Amino acid sequence: MSGEAPRRSAPLLIYDGDCGFCRAWIARWQSLTGDTVEYAAFQGVADQFPAISIDQFKKAVHLVEPNGDVSTGAHAVFRALQRVPGRSWLLASYRHVPGFATACETGYRVVASHRSVLSTLTHLLIGRNLERPTYFYSRWLFLRLIGAIYLIAFASLAVQWRGLIGGAGILPAHRFLTAVEQHFGTERYWRLPTLCWLNSSDSFLQGLCIGGMALAVLQIIGVLQPLVLLLLWAGYVSLVNVGQDFLSFQWDMLLLEAGLLAAFFAPRQLYSRPSKESEPPFGYRMLVYWLLFRLVFLSGATKLTYHDTTWRGLTALTFHYETQPLPVWASWYVHHLPLWFHKASCAVMFIIEIVLPILIFGPRRGKHIAFFGIVSLMILIGATGNYTFFNLLAVALCIPLLDDAFLRRVLPRWLTRRFPAPSHPRRPHVLRRGIASLFVMIVFLVGGVEAWDQIGGRHMLSGWTASIAHGLRPFRSINGYGLFRVMTTSRPEIVIEGSDEGLAWREYEFRWKPGDVKRAPGFVQPHQPRLDWQMWFAALAAPQRPMWFDRFILKLLEGSPEVLGLLGADPFPAGPPRYIRAKLYDYHFTTREERAGSGAWWKREIVGMYLPMVSSRGGR
Repeated sequence: MSGEAPRRSAPLLIYDGDCGFCRAWIARWQSLTGDTVEYAAFQGVADQFPAISIDQFKKAVHLVEPNGDVSTGAHAVFRALQRVPGRSWLLASYRHVPGFATACETGYRVVASHRSVLSTLTHLLIGRNLERPTYFYSRWLFLRLIGAIYLIAFASLAVQWRGLIGGAGILPAHRFLTAVEQHFGTERYWRLPTLCWLNSSDSFLQGLCIGGMALAVLQIIGVLQPLVLLLLWAGYVSLVNVGQDFLSFQWDMLLLEAGLLAAFFAPRQLYSRPSKESEPPFGYRMLVYWLLFRLVFLSGATKLTYHDTTWRGLTALTFHYETQPLPVWASWYVHHLPLWFHKASCAVMFIIEIVLPILIFGPRRGKHIAFFGIVSLMILIGATGNYTFFNLLAVALCIPLLDDAFLRRVLPRWLTRRFPAPSHPRRPHVLRRGIASLFVMIVFLVGGVEAWDQIGGRHMLSGWTASIAHGLRPFRSINGYGLFRVMTTSRPEIVIEGSDEGLAWREYEFRWKPGDVKRAPGFVQPHQPRLDWQMWFAALAAPQRPMWFDRFILKLLEGSPEVLGLLGADPFPAGPPRYIRAKLYDYHFTTREERAGSGAWWKREIVGMYLPMVSSRGGR
């Protein structure tokens, strides 16, 4: 339709200035289009357009082009938004997709007729500020938290690797690599991607840990972030793939996946200068959301799909605090709370893990609800158990849910002043855009395959998508998750004893796992004592013993200082014992009355022999 509008240098979008709903959405569109579109309330410019009646202005927005052409309603909105990178498909669909224009105009009329109700709903879901959200602050915080977690992970491993995978350790990396090479030949490089194929000596393993710590500091500072993050990922995947049982935990895989996504999410600058950063890429931010969704949702869904009666009956938490791998002193107190509390806590946990992840992809307020719910759960988990850097990593993944408008109210002013004001996003080069789109599609696809595999059980999938997922699994960077999908209802513990003559026995004390019944469970996170963790799994697998356990006992008989360094005080300081055996006990928290009388946190009952007596001379 043509009007008598004066010529302008930019299109003019005219709206109802008396409508709060209209003003809010105009602010949103204005933040998207920048100065490529002008905006004005019809109350101030109606006399310039006599061909458009006041009633028409009240019913719909009007876009006046510089040549005088006028469009209304959804058509006007799409013509304005075509100037925004990534939004031109709306106008193209309006013009060329059958039925799209009719559906959009019908929807526009419905919205226009119910602006009061929808205004209230918009305020509830998004807030009063509808300007285009930006995510400069959240990306800055997220990337530095990833750097800090890498520093924790490498530092934690730096004090353990000699006893775990060093040449004198329980599962030497070089022996493992030799066995893989003999079995797979040249295929080994894809089956087990690791820099340790170049060198698997102790000095190289130490170099990976120290180098990882140094790179993590550079990441925290903000130096060459994409490159540094890729190097951190390469170093950590190298250690994970030679770490065997001792680096097989879900948070190791989670750090690899989050770290790889962070490398693409990071700004491409020599040194972090927030005032010069470009807009955080939308697609990569969606991948972080996708990872957080899979982590949290699968943790809840698999508890139900694996048909565990304690989770379905909401009684799992009556066992959890006592039977988790490394309890803390707070676990004792929470364990003794009433049954109704544990059931209510379990129900709330399911809401957080199954319902709130849906809000991750929802409007602004929904993201905030998901953030506070998931972070609260992580804080409670961290306060009642030792889960290494997992809780901190999950919190880091929640940070990108918060937009700058929210964070500007809580961050110190010295930080917020360093960031640019929201600007019109720059459209990346077509080649970079294509590569990014391909990467995003692969991660979404393979992540979905892994998620379904976790819900349905391993080996449930077939076809080319499953083949892609299987081929990428050695890199441990697109994973399925599902923590504590089956609740352990008892706490078997392995107690290792040594003797010089086979008569008087002394116990080997671990630093963190339960042993001495009077020793209070302590906090050790974010450090992970990996041998203590594996002892928990070994006890659950009884009567079978994992291969590494016999190697561990052999190292104790040899008096290996590297392995003894993983334990508490050596009960045989003058030299290793001649005999070693391992008993299996059933541990329980003491009652309030028992603890008041004896001071013990635990009570234990002998179950049987886990490992019959062995000697340094190979006898039994």
